[in-house]
Amino acid sequence: MKADHHHHFSLRLLPILRCLTHLLEKWIVAIALITAPLAIQASDYSRTVVAGGSITEVVYALEAEEHLVAVDRTSLHPPEALQLENIGYVRRLSAEPILSVNPSLLLVEPDAGPQTALDQISSAGVEIIKVNDDISVEGVLKKIKTVGTALDRDAEADALIAKLSQSVADVLERVKAQPKSPRVIFLLSIGQGAPLAAGRDTSATSIIELAGGTNPLLGFESYKPASPEAIIAADPEFILVTRRTAGFLGGAEEILSRPEIAITEAGKQGNIIVMDGLLLLGFGPRIDTAIMELASQLHDNLSE
Repeated sequence: MKADHHHHFSLRLLPILRCLTHLLEKWIVAIALITAPLAIQASDYSRTVVAGGSITEVVYALEAEEHLVAVDRTSLHPPEALQLENIGYVRRLSAEPILSVNPSLLLVEPDAGPQTALDQISSAGVEIIKVNDDISVEGVLKKIKTVGTALDRDAEADALIAKLSQSVADVLERVKAQPKSPRVIFLLSIGQGAPLAAGRDTSATSIIELAGGTNPLLGFESYKPASPEAIIAADPEFILVTRRTAGFLGGAEEILSRPEIAITEAGKQGNIIVMDGLLLLGFGPRIDTAIMELASQLHDNLSE
């Protein structure tokens, strides 16, 4: 009789045990997801190709350049990167020049493509890792971690993240102490037609805000042609351009003399800031330098 009782008791317990086991498995999976690393280590990074200027900067900052065999056209810093084989433009990649250097790993920005080229490269047995490109300080730190993990440079990545975090915090503290937030418009020229102005969700707006400025053109996303009326209405105190754009538009003086800019506060004061494009917009390991360089031109009394 006792045996029957224990048997029935055991049978009643079985569904409860199964339920608990199921919950435990789900809990273990959840913990694994939470504690999973930001990126995976590449199975073979001995011959690495990079498509994305800021990723190349990270590779050099981690002193892992010995594995680099080729880079794209946006990889302009450090100067040593220019000596490497060039695979073309990050958004117009072709499989042939990449496969010709016999790569084992391809590190790319999220907007690298076209996808057909990436599929061809992957089909040839090349591992492809997409490196996040969030336009924030946190995004830069994640980028460093991802590249560090991929190239088995975790310790170096952690050290760089700690150093850069402190440096950025110091710069932002100085920026926050400034009494005003000047209006800044970023103009981009690709060599034809009217220049484009940066709106919401752009690296230009993000760096302007980090440097203690405000973009008065937040009524649209991304970039759109800058109408004279919009520029006049925004009345910027500073015009911000890259060196490349300044070249396309005939230089700083020529930009300031454009009728729609000449009558703004920036035009009257001659306030135009020309910066290196990769430094300004790249959101790479020089983010602290980029913020400081821009902020020091926006604020008169920013202490060095």
